[in-house]
Amino acid sequence: MIKVDEEALICDLAETYQIYRYKEWPPLEVAIFARGLRGDSRLKMKMSKEKVPTEIVLLSSLVDSMNLLLWSKTKDGWKGINRPTSLVAAIRGHSEENKVMRFESGKDFETARNNILKGG
Repeated sequence: MIKVDEEALICDLAETYQIYRYKEWPPLEVAIFARGLRGDSRLKMKMSKEKVPTEIVLLSSLVDSMNLLLWSKTKDGWKGINRPTSLVAAIRGHSEENKVMRFESGKDFETARNNILKGG
């Protein structure tokens, strides 16, 4: 965890346990304290590559559901136009548009597919 972000670890230990000089503590105890940090601590958020705590995403999801319910009862909802934008998508940085990809050959497709499967 120190290798990920030492400054975040220092801040989280100070905020949670009032440990201001973690290097003076036995390494095993520091490891136990670090493991016990909340899921929304700076370090755990960085390690999980999340920008927003799960609680905020869940609340945003509730708002999205409510917006869709209300929208479905309007004239726009009946016609399927002016759908409300998703807060969850905005928070996570996802675009709601489908990204269409075009390939010149099967080999190009396989290369792109392998890159996506590898996480690229």
